[in-house]
Amino acid sequence: MTERQIQLTDPRALRAYAHPTRMRLTGLLRREGPFTATRAAELTGESVASCSYHLRVLAKFGLVEEAEGGHGRQKPWRATARFTEWPGYSDDPAVAEAADALTVAVAENYFQKMTRALRTRGELSRAWQEAEQFGDTSLYLTPEELTRLGAKVDELLETFADRDTDPALRPEGAQRVAFLRIAVLDRAPAAPAESPTPENTQEAAEE
Repeated sequence: MTERQIQLTDPRALRAYAHPTRMRLTGLLRREGPFTATRAAELTGESVASCSYHLRVLAKFGLVEEAEGGHGRQKPWRATARFTEWPGYSDDPAVAEAADALTVAVAENYFQKMTRALRTRGELSRAWQEAEQFGDTSLYLTPEELTRLGAKVDELLETFADRDTDPALRPEGAQRVAFLRIAVLDRAPAAPAESPTPENTQEAAEE
């Protein structure tokens, strides 16, 4: 049975997973697997040898494993978990550096997916074009409040989680949606405060 998530904390594993082909193979196995290196090559456009190598690297760090049946390059692989998690903070500089590099790699992957979706959205039905979302909101939050907000979003998304593994639960017309979540501290410099007028200055002095 596939676990819900795998936690990466080894800097070597974090660096290994940051490779775009390995991230793609892991995602494909979670959605389309199990499959062989030959099938992986068909899905990615990479060579069979390349896919076989990347799958072995992923297996080394527990992200995928060999499934039953087949042999050699025809042996199927499967994902070991539905999601990958890694530290948002670490006191270990090696872990922090590798985790940040992985986050950047994932963000670049998100950007590519998003731009492809935007370029081709004209091919979608009107219902899907109107349903897709693109925007942002600025909120004033404490770290604790942002954490609680994330937990509430997780709870809401969890109500649809069973559809991932049980197609019978998907209503008619349901399709796979990439729901991206990004919440970062706004580093933009704050607007300078307005200079007090002479009247205000005088009033402040008199007070």
